[in-house]
Amino acid sequence: MAVGFIGLGNIGKPMALHWARGTEPLAVFDVVPQATTDLVAAGAKAAKSVADLARESRIIGICVRDDKEVEQLLSGPGGILENARPDTLVAIHSTVTQESIFAWHERGKSRSIHIIDASVTRATEPGKFCYMLGGSEALVERCRPLLVTGGNSVVHAGPIGSAIALKLCNNMMTYASFIAMHEASKLARAFGVDPELLHEVSKVNGVITPSMAMLMRARDQLAKQGDAALQSAFAPHGALGKKDMAAALKSAKELKVSLPGAERTAELIADVFVNRY
Repeated sequence: MAVGFIGLGNIGKPMALHWARGTEPLAVFDVVPQATTDLVAAGAKAAKSVADLARESRIIGICVRDDKEVEQLLSGPGGILENARPDTLVAIHSTVTQESIFAWHERGKSRSIHIIDASVTRATEPGKFCYMLGGSEALVERCRPLLVTGGNSVVHAGPIGSAIALKLCNNMMTYASFIAMHEASKLARAFGVDPELLHEVSKVNGVITPSMAMLMRARDQLAKQGDAALQSAFAPHGALGKKDMAAALKSAKELKVSLPGAERTAELIADVFVNRY
């Protein structure tokens, strides 16, 4: 049998390219057929449908935008739950709510399909990733050889739901850091100091990670081209940030945890991504 991957966007495609270097055949699917071109060139097979991919895969990775899109892939006559074989492992890489992970896991159990949270974040080393897995040790070990292909890291976060919890906490720090970078650069300009010097200092003290510095520089370069260019490239980042923060705050409310800083981050993050100085 093959392994399968669904969702070949900015994160999903480079992840799937790692999978393509593994020892098992890889089937891929995306709603935009052209997105499969690079994977096919790397040796993968482009599945005609989600159902076809589900029928031939023993492990399926899903990396789409949100809870709604994951639900659409899992449900209905053409979905994974109706077509995957018993004992198939489905790894949810999307940043979704913990509530959804629990619900999908239970639905999978009713069909003898293992649905786990397998959140992902980019590593500091270019082109590599860190996977956070929620599930039993046996399930983690089943998919570990595939996930570590290409030098990626795997962290077993704990039982079902632990990985998405870890990812949401990680994203809270990431978005708060982006706001801090934006406001520090804004203040530096007001002082008459070149914000680029913040990046020079961070090469020594590590306050700004290389990936965060790259993102900020790209945003500032696009800002010079005008609001339309900035909105086109960075409004989607802001929308994702708002979605992720909403998922974290939803869990915080259910757990009765006060997160005033995160609440403020959620209010600011979408605008900060497209805010000119």
